[in-house]
Amino acid sequence: MASRSLLLVEDDDDLLEVLRLTFESEGFRCHLATSGEDALTLCRRHAPDLVVLDLMLPGMDGIEVCQEIKKDAALSQIPVLMLTARSEESDVVLGLGVGADDYITKPARPRELIARVRSILRRATSKAPFATEGILATHGMVIDPSRFEVRIGDLALQLTLTEFKLLQTLAANPGRVFQRSHLLDRVVGPGAVVTERNIDTHVKSLRRKLGAVGEKIETVRGVGYRFSDNHD
Repeated sequence: MASRSLLLVEDDDDLLEVLRLTFESEGFRCHLATSGEDALTLCRRHAPDLVVLDLMLPGMDGIEVCQEIKKDAALSQIPVLMLTARSEESDVVLGLGVGADDYITKPARPRELIARVRSILRRATSKAPFATEGILATHGMVIDPSRFEVRIGDLALQLTLTEFKLLQTLAANPGRVFQRSHLLDRVVGPGAVVTERNIDTHVKSLRRKLGAVGEKIETVRGVGYRFSDNHD
């Protein structure tokens, strides 16, 4: 983990320097950007292992930057951690909805921030063993783990890695109720610094991206979620 590279995107020079010192003290290599345009340029030039991205940037904001990263085939697998002063649930849903892998609000405690970054990087490197499972077709949707691709008809959905794992776990076990804690273990991994509330946010984002198929992800009040086994 110590040799991993990060792109830190923050328009506050003082905070950017604090972030740089925090991550470099843990052995990370850091590239720095103070605008959305610079962030995309450095992302394409250096292909960092992870992007720590502020939302409120001059010119192109963090939402636009994340969208550009996720729709670029050469960059789409780079994880994005949004770090922002915006803390409303709608902002979190929007950030995760455009492809961010996690979302943390300012002021962030250094230890928590480092732990979140390490957790995301562990999840990103776990893709290979997860992708060995077979293609799943259900409710007009095709889930292809070998390509990390979900299609509904001719439409290829833009899902984050967490959303993909969440969907595959639920759809592969129709009718089975998963507690939020079990989904955390299956989708993120034991010991990860992600709360059960984050699972709820990922489900909201996933339902929105799935459109009508999203209704098949059912909430079991007080317990968790299941994928409907009703094919009507």
